[in-house]
Amino acid sequence: MINVHQSLRRKGKTEGINMAPLIDMVFILLIFFMVTTSFVKETGIDVQRPTASTAALKEKGSVLIGIDTNGHIFLERKQIDVRSVRAHIERCLAENPEGAIVIVADKSSHTGVVIRVMDQCRLAGARNVSIAASKSADEG
Repeated sequence: MINVHQSLRRKGKTEGINMAPLIDMVFILLIFFMVTTSFVKETGIDVQRPTASTAALKEKGSVLIGIDTNGHIFLERKQIDVRSVRAHIERCLAENPEGAIVIVADKSSHTGVVIRVMDQCRLAGARNVSIAASKSADEG
């Protein structure tokens, strides 16, 4: 037998979808992708890298320092002075202590500027300082 009184009471209530678990899941995914994403820091300039037959691919270079043909130094798309390289590298290493420093110098840049930048990086506490080069085309 159908209970009319109970059936009429149910029609007044509407069933809803609980959105809380869905929102929790979206936030968990968002946090996961934020934590696992690596942010690429660029030098901000285009350089012609020198070639080397012994150039090796480096998997991670967390800090890129660019040096153009005129000896201007770029870090994170901003031109900086050689005297401030140490402070910038110390800040970057505080964020990522295992970070590697890659100096991307133009092939016609002055060696003295490259050496001064490398020296400032080492004085800042960087253990892994490299100079970027392109693989030589005559490698057979």
